[in-house]
Amino acid sequence: MGRNIMKEYERLLSNNREWAESVHSADPGFFDRLANQQRPRFLWIGCSDSRVPANQITGLMPGEVFVHRNVANVVAETDFNVLAVLQYAVDVLKVKHVIICGHYGCGGVTAALENFRHGMIDNWLSGIRALRRQHREEIDSLPADAACDRLCELNVLAQAKHAAHTTIFEDAWERGQELAIHSWIYRLDNGIINPLAPPITAPLEES
Repeated sequence: MGRNIMKEYERLLSNNREWAESVHSADPGFFDRLANQQRPRFLWIGCSDSRVPANQITGLMPGEVFVHRNVANVVAETDFNVLAVLQYAVDVLKVKHVIICGHYGCGGVTAALENFRHGMIDNWLSGIRALRRQHREEIDSLPADAACDRLCELNVLAQAKHAAHTTIFEDAWERGQELAIHSWIYRLDNGIINPLAPPITAPLEES
């Protein structure tokens, strides 16, 4: 392993020790509390983009938000990974808020707009490509950057609906569990999150 590569990952370990020491100094009981319970009220389903860290942009501490991330914040009804996270969050952790958060300038959405192959990722993005076809008239009327941003918004709204249509949410609402799905989008150039629609708090009509 090259010397520079060693230094890169050693820096992470050094940063971790410094962080742990600073947290312990400020709050000696923090890690004991963190190790003994996990009762987050929020599930965050976001993009894997390293510029969108859930805890930091919402000002939450570790243990306050349960997080799942993938390319372009997709909630696919055939993805057992995201379904397992949803069921654990809803049925076991009893979160009250599920946040689907995309971001403007998303590389996955950009790839879905492009007319050439990217490899295996194209299979993952097929649902976003279908969404682009569904809204072709609106998307094609916009300049390239605006088209990408609009598809980012439409993608968040679609993924929130996908989540609402799972049996996980339908069963939770049927038994009277308090649960809301939020559709949010984050702007990288100013750090602000904007809601795109009112929260979904009950089963949706078939669509």
